[in-house]
Amino acid sequence: MKIPASAQLTLISVGIASAWPALLYPRDLPLVKPNLLRKAVLRSNLRAKSKVLEGFAYSTPERNRVFGGPGHNATVNYLYDQITALGDYYDVAFQPFVELYTAGNATLVANGEDQAAEIFTYSPSGKFTEPLVPVANLGCNASDYPPELSGNIALISRGSCQFGLKSALAGAAGADAAVIYDNIDEPKLSGTLGPDSRPEGPYVPTAGITLARGTALLDAIKGGATVNADINVNSIRENRTTYNVIAQTRGGDPNNVLVLTAHTDSVQAGPGINDNGSGTIGLLEVAIQLAKFSVNNAIRFVWVSAEEFGLLGSEYYVASLSDADKNKIRLELNFDMIASPNYKYGIYDGDGSAFNVTGAPGSAEAEKLFQDYFTNAGLNWVPDAFDGRSDYAPFADAGIAAGGLFTGAEGIKTAEEQTLFGGEAGVAYDVNYHGAGDNFKNLNFDAFIQNAKAIAQAVATYGRSFASLPPKAPAKLVRERDQVARSWHKHFSKYFLTS
Repeated sequence: MKIPASAQLTLISVGIASAWPALLYPRDLPLVKPNLLRKAVLRSNLRAKSKVLEGFAYSTPERNRVFGGPGHNATVNYLYDQITALGDYYDVAFQPFVELYTAGNATLVANGEDQAAEIFTYSPSGKFTEPLVPVANLGCNASDYPPELSGNIALISRGSCQFGLKSALAGAAGADAAVIYDNIDEPKLSGTLGPDSRPEGPYVPTAGITLARGTALLDAIKGGATVNADINVNSIRENRTTYNVIAQTRGGDPNNVLVLTAHTDSVQAGPGINDNGSGTIGLLEVAIQLAKFSVNNAIRFVWVSAEEFGLLGSEYYVASLSDADKNKIRLELNFDMIASPNYKYGIYDGDGSAFNVTGAPGSAEAEKLFQDYFTNAGLNWVPDAFDGRSDYAPFADAGIAAGGLFTGAEGIKTAEEQTLFGGEAGVAYDVNYHGAGDNFKNLNFDAFIQNAKAIAQAVATYGRSFASLPPKAPAKLVRERDQVARSWHKHFSKYFLTS
């Protein structure tokens, strides 16, 4: 890695402010205009840079860009090099942090049949051959775990509470392992147990199986059969150093800042070129083109790491900011999966009119900016749940206005959305979501270029003026959550929460 030890976040959050307005315009450049910045963002550049990210993944034995691995480290260095090549337009810094990395695999054979099990992140390793014992209800309370579970394998339904809580309660009840079966019909069930450890009990080796397989095993047990299972969970757990990349314009008022975020890491299963190479490259291309213009307000691009393990990079970044630094952020915009093959144009529902979850003051106005952009471009759009499923969640938790765009993940496109956007109803927005097929060929470049131009529209608009936003209120923790609820994540139905 070429990350200098002296690269600290203070270069971004404090150092610029002390120099402004002397550095208001690092070069004699015209003030940014939305139409000109949009025009500068080209499909060909999005394609070329996406190919570069795919190359980083495929140059490694793992063929991914998981945080702390060689594919992700190459991504981080690439971003740094691309931005520093622009000269003095940006101040650029790495922000290092250490997080627990876990990976592995699981197998489960029951009734003589391979159950196509998936491992849960943070699961410990273990191999057992023991009877399956069903857990009552949804396994969210200690009373759901019967005494006969001790020394056996718990069979638990997904639903209502975290996967990790189910595993911990199974461990507290004396189970040697746990199998969680899905409560909806989908090809596989995997996710994360959440925090590294829990007070409710020790994690046990935990694997996930489908609804059909789980109910078949449950029915056999209810019919009086003893169902023996062979479970084998192999887990790697190690601390890894990883990096956020932060670039802020030297020009513009550093006391009035637009922050844009995208996560740079993939899951273990594949290269992650839509999730979230698309957001990564969308921000990078806009940042490069912005260097042709001056701005009135500072623009800060924050590429965050370890999102796929629970928003870790954005959580770390926001936690590192002082209250004074938070109060300088007028708006945060997040871009995660903006080129899904069976896309929708989703806009985070900042005003709460569609999903009854409202962002901090300014979130509604951000939503309207994107609505107006797509409408004026002759494109349809739909609201998307402002539920904290990606890296805007820590900003929203801190009382910072937030918004962004999303073209869909494992959700299923409706017939109405097919009418609005084309594609295929009844099929996932991204059939390669979290899979090996999330590569360059997975990208829909019609969606990609329109969303990239929407990013440019927002950057130029707010780079000129925040007049459309309400007055800034002091940032504060506006939602009190425990660690479970704070880890919303865009994949929350697959990851932390189970329903």
